[in-house]
Amino acid sequence: MAIAIALIALALGSVLFHFLSPWYFTPIASNWGAIDTTITITFWVTGIVFIAVSLFMAAAVIRYRHRPGSRAAYQPENKKLEWWLLLTTAGGVAAMLAPGLLVWADVVRVPKDAHTIEVLAQQWHWTYRLPGGDGKLGTVHSRFVSDANPFGMNPADPNGRDDLLLASPEIHLPVGQPVKLLLRSKDVLHNFSVAQLRVKMDLVPGLVTYTWFTPTRTGSYDLLCEELCGIGHFAMRGRLVVVEPAAFQAWLGRQQTFAQAGARTPPDAAAGKSLFAACAACHGASGEGNVALHAPKLSGQGAWYLERQLRLFRQGARGTHEKDVFGRMMAPMAATLADDAAVANVAAYIATLPDTPVQATIKGDVDNGRRRYATCAACHGADGRGAAATNAPRIQGMSDWYLATQLKNFRDGVRGGHAQDAYGSQMALVAGMLADDAAIGDIVAYIHSRQARNGEAK
Repeated sequence: MAIAIALIALALGSVLFHFLSPWYFTPIASNWGAIDTTITITFWVTGIVFIAVSLFMAAAVIRYRHRPGSRAAYQPENKKLEWWLLLTTAGGVAAMLAPGLLVWADVVRVPKDAHTIEVLAQQWHWTYRLPGGDGKLGTVHSRFVSDANPFGMNPADPNGRDDLLLASPEIHLPVGQPVKLLLRSKDVLHNFSVAQLRVKMDLVPGLVTYTWFTPTRTGSYDLLCEELCGIGHFAMRGRLVVVEPAAFQAWLGRQQTFAQAGARTPPDAAAGKSLFAACAACHGASGEGNVALHAPKLSGQGAWYLERQLRLFRQGARGTHEKDVFGRMMAPMAATLADDAAVANVAAYIATLPDTPVQATIKGDVDNGRRRYATCAACHGADGRGAAATNAPRIQGMSDWYLATQLKNFRDGVRGGHAQDAYGSQMALVAGMLADDAAIGDIVAYIHSRQARNGEAK
């Protein structure tokens, strides 16, 4: 009897939890309400079956419980019961599958007036490509992919010259207009998923998959990779911002084309030398850094990373948190750089400075740090030399005290919380795994040991 009561209580409790639970679908913000309807039908069919089976088992336990003198009757076949189960099961399966097939027919039938956008996935970030004035996307190929051409654009294809390239995990979309997404992966299997839009589709290496939707509500929506794509999978996030058509056109006009990116004037290191004079007051004439002034070493760092951080300071995406004391000091210095050309010139000059070794200032357990560094190595490399392809700066040979400070800032929410600092937010997620300052010290000590070993190898 206790088992029968437990089965009935389980069935009733499950039904009550389903209807009373505050956790359900996120508010829909696109045209795919049919997906919610399909899932609701599935819940009803499976729910009825679950209740029926649970009550049947409870009834069977009560009716056929052991009683003295009772014997079971063996009945090998019951055609009436078999037909009843066959037809009922077929009806339930059809009720679940038919709506899904109708929805899938709409998923694969893209409206003719849909805007086309290419989504490019790579461990562990999102980038986008939009057609220019000609309305056509240029051809791409993996053999063209490089740090200077991360999208793999075919330089000989005239249709690609006006393509808009967004090296950012955030994209804007116009409300009320259908959008077709061409999904491409540069490395492994990824998944494009936005819960509020009911969009979910795999990105398969070597293929171009697609999906479409019509945004119906303005707002900002998180884009997640819902395929286990590697050690940094959990940090692979993007953002879809749905705005009014006029705001979308204004945003579109601010984006850079492939032709403009290729025609960019090379940075002038000589001009950057005069601009660096202000930086040298803290960071040293050779960019060697100064711990007394809390100025990290700059020499040896990638120019692309220095440019990105200087832009973040200038835009207010970094150095504005009240607890980021030294970042707040850096922000007004970056503001003295008039434009992106000045930023590029300074970074180019720093790239010419000698990469002098730094002394260790932090002690830690190198062996423990080596084990913890396995996560960091996925982006920054086994030796911490960094990689533009994963947007990870060089950390080997840089100021260890500065690395420790920034890891604490990421972990404590001082850095990486600004909406425009997409890669900073990734680091904040990773740094959250470091439970205490000792763990940070161990990682930093191991990173510094790589500099020493590489020096011995030379």
